[in-house]
Amino acid sequence: MDYSVIIKAAWDGYDASKTIKTIEDISAKVSTNHVYRITFDDDDIIIAKLSYFGKYEHFKEDHRLIHALSNNLLYPFETLLSKSLLKNNRVYTYRYKQGKNDVWVVFYNPTRIMTRLPRQLEEEHIMKLGQQVGKFHKACSRVKNVLPKSSKTLRTDINILLEQIANNEKQFGSRMQADYIKYHCELFLKNRSKYNLNSFEIIPVFIDWNIGNFSVTPDLELYSRWDYDWFRMSYRILDFYFFSRVVSTIGDRTVFSYVIDTMMEDRFILFLQEYHKVNPLKADEIRFLKEVYRFFILNYVIKDGKYFFHEQYAKKLQAEAFDIYLPSVDRDFNAEKIIDALKLT
Repeated sequence: MDYSVIIKAAWDGYDASKTIKTIEDISAKVSTNHVYRITFDDDDIIIAKLSYFGKYEHFKEDHRLIHALSNNLLYPFETLLSKSLLKNNRVYTYRYKQGKNDVWVVFYNPTRIMTRLPRQLEEEHIMKLGQQVGKFHKACSRVKNVLPKSSKTLRTDINILLEQIANNEKQFGSRMQADYIKYHCELFLKNRSKYNLNSFEIIPVFIDWNIGNFSVTPDLELYSRWDYDWFRMSYRILDFYFFSRVVSTIGDRTVFSYVIDTMMEDRFILFLQEYHKVNPLKADEIRFLKEVYRFFILNYVIKDGKYFFHEQYAKKLQAEAFDIYLPSVDRDFNAEKIIDALKLT
């Protein structure tokens, strides 16, 4: 499809009096989502995000939640998140639906970027990042009661995966592979009851934190955050697996995998120790990290991987999910090591 035609139609629905000069694709090349820089005749610039995965209602819901969050966060995070463009005081989204094509667009003000962290962090970076994320999560917690309602939960996503297997197990590989996925889905649903989840706070989480989608000030304070593909209202610890990857020994890599080992590194424990000083953690939250990782692999790699990643990445990651990721969940994660380091009971 020529997505520029949809972008132009979306803009005409927003403000046809302003003429587009150029539309430049600035998408990350590992993802199926499309991001464009739009320049107008008067040299104004905005960013357009185009998506066609999932449900339009969820796309609209997420962007309204993110906008409400960005508008209500207080200092020092009041300018951290990109602002969506509004029309009639609501986030403007455009839906293009024709035949099998169902495509959605949202517009953003451009994000200011200051300093990106290095691909491999030093100890001072890790400590400061832990403190900053602790403060950011507290800020998100303080505004959670004024945000719109969210319809997605971990349970609903896992149940959707189970339904997809029941309807067409061949899309997930062999009968044995489909059964293996079902086993881990059922284990996740069963294990949820072990960790007193009712005591866990539900806040806005962005999940996909990597070096490429946030920037910091020269003092290593969070400055800007973009790329909201995996945003949801859920438990704060959904953010932690990706932070374990950011602070890991291996650091940021162009060719990547999703191994569980990064959550066992001393560098991640250092991150959590600094986070814990600012925003105390519970032992059950640490124990639930294993299930958060299982959910991430089941939902974002197996269920939705073919939509989030280009084909070569999706195939690689899904093969690794069967061979490496899922077998490692109950074997290679030791919550008690982290609980002891944090002196939790």
